[in-house]
Amino acid sequence: MNATVVGLVTPHLLRVVDLANDAEKGINVDWHVRGAVTTTMNELGQQFNAPTLVAAYIDGLENAARQAPATRAAYARTLQSAVAAARNPR
Repeated sequence: MNATVVGLVTPHLLRVVDLANDAEKGINVDWHVRGAVTTTMNELGQQFNAPTLVAAYIDGLENAARQAPATRAAYARTLQSAVAAARNPR
């Protein structure tokens, strides 16, 4: 089976989207988002095409944050914090 960029990145994006949905319900997900992003960056960073995967991950997070409905502030804020965490890994 050949792994594609989409196949490798999508599960990581969906994990953050699920956390953003939880944030919209009033659950504090800050630590979970940071942990998910850190884990993703570590996992993607070990692949042979790491720069492409990381760029696709950040692009996917940015697109999700940009497309978030204005009425779902916590959802959008969670996605934006995930973008910030992905851009500035520690």
